[in-house]
Amino acid sequence: MTMLKEDKLAAATHMNAVQLKVGDMKMMSNYYQKALGLEVLTETAEGTVLGRGTQELVNLHNAPGLQLPSRSEAGLFHTALLFDTQADLAATVLSAAQFDQSTFVGSSDHLVSEAFYFTDPEGNGIELYFDRPREGWTWKNGEVAMDTIYLDPNAYLSAHLSEQAIASQRSTAADIGHVHLQVGDTATARAFYVNTLGFDETTALGDQALFVSAGGYHHHMAMNVWNSRGAGPRKDTLGLGEVLINVPTQEEIGKLSERLSFAKVNHHHTGAELRFNDPWNNQLHVAVG
Repeated sequence: MTMLKEDKLAAATHMNAVQLKVGDMKMMSNYYQKALGLEVLTETAEGTVLGRGTQELVNLHNAPGLQLPSRSEAGLFHTALLFDTQADLAATVLSAAQFDQSTFVGSSDHLVSEAFYFTDPEGNGIELYFDRPREGWTWKNGEVAMDTIYLDPNAYLSAHLSEQAIASQRSTAADIGHVHLQVGDTATARAFYVNTLGFDETTALGDQALFVSAGGYHHHMAMNVWNSRGAGPRKDTLGLGEVLINVPTQEEIGKLSERLSFAKVNHHHTGAELRFNDPWNNQLHVAVG
């Protein structure tokens, strides 16, 4: 089905801070500060927001009564922090590995990006990555070429780490580049995220994984079934609380509200923002930003 331009998310759409429900606030806040070099931006009884500069990246919501989700449930696969330079990425890879080397779970050259993967103390996946220049990405028939090629972490640090990057780590920029979810099946994910929300499909790995974006990015969101094939709606557990998507104008929010209504997706539209759940009860929040 060919979608009209007005049924697509705006090219300027991007991801923003991810909310995590956490059981041990002190432990989790300590990890994101010391391992990933984030600063506390706000702190209340309900939770702690961490980021770089004024950019919020992770919102830790205090939820001590909840249980950890099982590995096979729908929810968060990883939150991906994007860095401006390879040196900035290397500095945070180093601090994460030095904090606890056992949290490192792999590294890959994806052709469009260079990525390193970690797991926080409550099992939430984290990707730290750098985008290769867009002019070097290869597109064919609307799909971007991506791969998973081994990336030697020690060689990468040797090539890109600098004393200046280490010293300035906390003052350098970072953004939420994309959010990767675990879902029950990719066909339902495609129907929701592409046909209803208006993302573009940028590539797919059979029925195992789907990658979607706005504005020609390689992916703003992804969904896979590697651990969660057949998973139903999520229970209220620790882990993913809310995914924040920013669109450029109120008009875009209005258009998305109309598409959700047409698809009979329950949503709360305040006039300034939208909140709704995907088919697995992953909570999505869309606001101007």
